[in-house]
Amino acid sequence: MVGEDPCDNGRKFNKNIEMNAHIGIDIESCPKVKNILLLDSEGKRVAVKYYSDDWPTNSAKEAFEKTVFTKTQKINARTEAEIAMFENNIVVYKFVQDLHFFVTGGDDENEVIIATVLQGFFDAVGLLLRGNVEKREALENLDLILLCLDEIIDGGIILETDANVIAGKVASHSMDSGAPLSEQTVSQALATAREHLVRSLLK
Repeated sequence: MVGEDPCDNGRKFNKNIEMNAHIGIDIESCPKVKNILLLDSEGKRVAVKYYSDDWPTNSAKEAFEKTVFTKTQKINARTEAEIAMFENNIVVYKFVQDLHFFVTGGDDENEVIIATVLQGFFDAVGLLLRGNVEKREALENLDLILLCLDEIIDGGIILETDANVIAGKVASHSMDSGAPLSEQTVSQALATAREHLVRSLLK
């Protein structure tokens, strides 16, 4: 189980990324994520993104997803994230309703950082889906979830882990691009993100 508050680590980590970029540290030395998976309660894909060549074919990716799902489905990972090792990879996962969230990193990565990415994704999806985190709602708002992934990871490099920032950027990007999203969905996502941001500042 993850014993540290991932939010604190996430904020520190984001600052470190900005500092490293400013002073020109080699990007290859930064922590990397190999994939992010969102599966349903039967192990079927809802949204997945791969950032590594470890699984070069779609068949290899599906086989990995099946292995991860099968070996974790009986574990109660609904109250907090769990961590496991699969095929020399660290996999951090958390479940809610009929959705299973997974983030994979190499076995040499810091598990707290991988857990921070998972929590950021998990919480951002919760904000964007207005707390109704289940498969049907996720599929109806799949464009938001895919944008969410793009805001978190770029080519395996971690860009952002703060759920409020992620949700706000996704909602703003959706309005700017004129994507076919309901006006209510976007405005509610922005309002919710602002509310959570204010709460975090007042703590």
